[in-house]
Amino acid sequence: MLNFLNAAILKIVMLLIGSVEMKEKLIEFCNSINIDCVGIAPPGPYYDFGEKWRKQIERGYITGFEEKDFNRRIYPDLTFEGTKSVIVCLFPYYIGNVEEANMSKYCFSKDYHIIAKEKLETIGSFLKETIDDFDYKAFVDTGPLSDRYMAHKAGLGFWGINNHLITDKYGSYFFIGYILNNYSFEPDKPQERTCYQCFNCVRKCPGQCILGDFTINPLKCKSYITQKKGELSEEDIETLKKHKLVWGCDVCQDVCPHNKKVEKTPIEEFRKDLKYTIEYEEISKFQTRSF
Repeated sequence: MLNFLNAAILKIVMLLIGSVEMKEKLIEFCNSINIDCVGIAPPGPYYDFGEKWRKQIERGYITGFEEKDFNRRIYPDLTFEGTKSVIVCLFPYYIGNVEEANMSKYCFSKDYHIIAKEKLETIGSFLKETIDDFDYKAFVDTGPLSDRYMAHKAGLGFWGINNHLITDKYGSYFFIGYILNNYSFEPDKPQERTCYQCFNCVRKCPGQCILGDFTINPLKCKSYITQKKGELSEEDIETLKKHKLVWGCDVCQDVCPHNKKVEKTPIEEFRKDLKYTIEYEEISKFQTRSF
């Protein structure tokens, strides 16, 4: 019996050592493709998120862009059967302030969905070559899980009062992608701290959507209003008039002290072929084609 227990313990220890070494290889590879913010979230279920999400639904604070199946937001297995861990990556996009811009900073480069998804697929391919029977499914802003929640669970940032996730190096100027996978990478620990809670974002928000309790009413968010379908209300129009950006909104990020001395993105794709403005003629042509 003792020999059996010793063998079982030895096997567990070897698995843990292998997991740690594989995680080091993962981080090293991510760094080689200019991803320096990578962490591991546990495989769920995410009951704490479920409680918060249920409260948002009860208050009517949903946009319709979110995953409609409540359980898929809690149980990763419903999206990728056999999930044993979740690799989460941040993709910083800040290239500096541009005075003439009339679009949000996240729009300056090529579509971030494409850039980040290509990076995640590159990581997935590397792990397939490195780990026997490795399988995965990658998402960038299109998956059922909450991106910011997953990044927090992976230890990559801390919560801001504006509901953004914040890092010391890049502030809140980053995209998030994650990889559901069938390998037991060792999870990271969430950061148990918050922003300064200076409430600059609460006071300056054009739509007054930031509620001061680490939640927002997204229906009043100017960024959402610039993307919503259907007719604009008078309140929507008044919100849009409060800032020059015609697409998106950076106000709560721009006034955040955590974003004052952030580093620019190391990812080349976010630094080339940039476009800072969209003209009325371009919008008109798009509207004509839509009809």
